[in-house]
Amino acid sequence: MVLLESQMVPLGTPAPDFSLKGIDDRPHTLHKYADKDILVIIFMCNHCPYVQAVWPRLNALQKKYASKNVQLIGINPNAANPNYSDDNFEEMKKAPQEFGMNFPYLIDEMQEVARAYRAVCTPDIFVFDRSLKLVYRGRVDDNWKDENAATRHELSGALDILLSGGQLTEGQRPSMGCSIKWL
Repeated sequence: MVLLESQMVPLGTPAPDFSLKGIDDRPHTLHKYADKDILVIIFMCNHCPYVQAVWPRLNALQKKYASKNVQLIGINPNAANPNYSDDNFEEMKKAPQEFGMNFPYLIDEMQEVARAYRAVCTPDIFVFDRSLKLVYRGRVDDNWKDENAATRHELSGALDILLSGGQLTEGQRPSMGCSIKWL
């Protein structure tokens, strides 16, 4: 496992389009979610301990903000690989039961979407506003390992500010996690 920090893609960058298969065996496109006030794209996978640690927090965020027209979407960019068999599509389909996942989970088999977003690690988080412009690029909170020890809840704080019509002015700290397993 190689630990990486996400690249800080410039704010205002438009969301790259995508069409990916979800664990529901249906196609999902960026524009399917264009009616959302906020769209949170998370590059993630099953095996990464950093993702596993924040998965309950992501589920809680989706539950808390769904009624406020916020949508989380998970995208697994990892190459099918015998060393990371937990990340194959069949294993991804177990995520709702295993991790209590309550948001769409898509597979990026050719890794074109991860490259377009400039994702490098799991989790790698991108938040887009209603015009599909990047407004937040950072971590869930300041303690990936222990939710109870977190003192700064950056992602939920950013969502609260954005939903109230405010602008994010505080510096954004990169997410960190396992490197994406490229083809």
